[in-house]
Amino acid sequence: MDDMYLEAGPVSQFEHTHPSLKNVDAEFEQNRTHAQILADLVATTVGSWPFIAIQSVLLVIWIAVNVVLVMKHSDKAWDPYPFILLNLALSFQAAYTGPIVMMSQNRQAEKDRRQANSDYETNIKAEAEIRVIMEHLKYQDKMIRTLVSEVRMLRASLQHSGTATHANHDHQL
Repeated sequence: MDDMYLEAGPVSQFEHTHPSLKNVDAEFEQNRTHAQILADLVATTVGSWPFIAIQSVLLVIWIAVNVVLVMKHSDKAWDPYPFILLNLALSFQAAYTGPIVMMSQNRQAEKDRRQANSDYETNIKAEAEIRVIMEHLKYQDKMIRTLVSEVRMLRASLQHSGTATHANHDHQL
């Protein structure tokens, strides 16, 4: 029974050899090219409320100025109704910003895939470690039950030998 106390549990046999966890965000940001940085900047700018507000104000100004110029001086307006130059500028803007925003979204999707894969690997490692910990807890429960049982037997043995010693002592008197 003494050998049982020296027996190593499941945790002592577990080897924690997997590589350190990685920060996918930091790796991804560190490896961005200048084009990717520019695409992210364009996507961030175009997809913001300040951009929408500024563009809306500029469009209203463009239309208002051209309407006023047509009403006062029909030959001075640079883009009279139906605002063909404005449509051309907006089409040009959409033609270039659309693909750039898609580049940024594709890069973000790749980053998300890598993050999901990293999370999966982390979960697999954590599951293995939790399994070992649970096995070790079962092992510890078994050891504690054995020790409690032995303590009870020792206590009973001591009480029995103590009673016998008292009985012999009383008998001798």
